[in-house]
Amino acid sequence: MKNTLNTIMSVLILVVLAAGVYFIVQTVRESASAAAEAASAPFEQVNQANQALQTQVAQIRNPTPTVIVDPVTYITNVKSLARLETIQYSVEQVVTCEVNQQGPLSVFLGDKVLFVGHGLVIAGIDMEKIQPADMRLGGDTLYVRLPPAEIFVATLDNDKSYVYDRETGPFAATDLSLETSCRQAAEDKIRQSVLEDGILQQAQTNAENYLFKFFSSLGYKSIQFEH
Repeated sequence: MKNTLNTIMSVLILVVLAAGVYFIVQTVRESASAAAEAASAPFEQVNQANQALQTQVAQIRNPTPTVIVDPVTYITNVKSLARLETIQYSVEQVVTCEVNQQGPLSVFLGDKVLFVGHGLVIAGIDMEKIQPADMRLGGDTLYVRLPPAEIFVATLDNDKSYVYDRETGPFAATDLSLETSCRQAAEDKIRQSVLEDGILQQAQTNAENYLFKFFSSLGYKSIQFEH
């Protein structure tokens, strides 16, 4: 009986000791974790401050423009139009504009813009220019003289046009008009290109085809276009 009691007491002592050791180990671990978090806190603050600074620098280098629209709109002119648009071109034109690109100092003083312009060109005939003498009936034939085809719209699509690249030397003076020059050159080149491609001739042909169907629907059996 005495031996059994001694065994039970030994087991209880071992259980108490094990529980005490486990408690001590857990306390040490929690203390070490808290110390590690406390030690890393300054580094986290530095990282957060560094990220905030990088964000501010990025905003300064690439600011978001503020657009302020005047609440008052002035309509300066209203004009009635009778234009028959018969053809539309969509054109892409690449233009390079540069300054101070000659000589050994061009790397430091040069400024170059590579601009991609997307243009829209619309042509047709102005029906308002047709006079009574331009239409006559001879027998069963309707003779029609149309005004020459012309370009109504030749402009850049600002939503699709963009500066592809810009190289500015470290000591170059900022030329605010360089991009504007590129845009104007692209618009002029687009207009010239469609003229060389025969846009006016095609606009004239399309107008005659459309009006032929229109006059035929009115009952004219024969329509002749005079030039």
